Amino acid sequence: MPRPARYSHEKILAATAQVVADRGPANASVARIAGALRAPTGSIYHRFASRGLLLGEVWLRAAASFQNSFSEELDGEDPYAAGRAAVRHVPRWVRKHPQRARILLLHRPEDFLAREWPAPMVDRAQALQEQLAEGLKVFCRRLTGRADAKSMRVVTFALAEAPLAAVKRHVEAGETPPRIVDALIDETYRSTLALLGVSN
Repeated sequence: MPRPARYSHEKILAATAQVVADRGPANASVARIAGALRAPTGSIYHRFASRGLLLGEVWLRAAASFQNSFSEELDGEDPYAAGRAAVRHVPRWVRKHPQRARILLLHRPEDFLAREWPAPMVDRAQALQEQLAEGLKVFCRRLTGRADAKSMRVVTFALAEAPLAAVKRHVEAGETPPRIVDALIDETYRSTLALLGVSN
């Protein structure tokens, strides 16, 4: 039976995610990642052809982790309750995945993009963008029967902008979001949707 690889694909990604969370993507050099893994740089290039591919995979995994779970909540049968569950999910996800939260909330997607991304990675990034935009639009139609500019602006603020802003300051400070954040997000959701004449 062959021995398992000492520096596996997953171990390299885990080390990269830690370096990015601690120092940011600009400082996530292959040498620094190799140092965190205690591996020669050649072991990393054996698995990933470039630094851009490695950083891209870290960002894609973090983004998919959040968006897929957020979308599952948003797809609930009753739209108002589903939206409320989705916004409540934001601080729970941050508490459960503090490293991924730092990767997503403290840096721009552009910081991870690279010209050498192969087509499948580009497609995955595009699919994530479309997933969020379409999810908000579908939710808006389910909740209000329309998806005009004003309604979409209110829904986007209630579901995405406000919850993420509420947790970001704690992520920046290296803190676990306190429970009061959940109440703030919940109240913001209710009061914001009331602008559209929607209530539970």
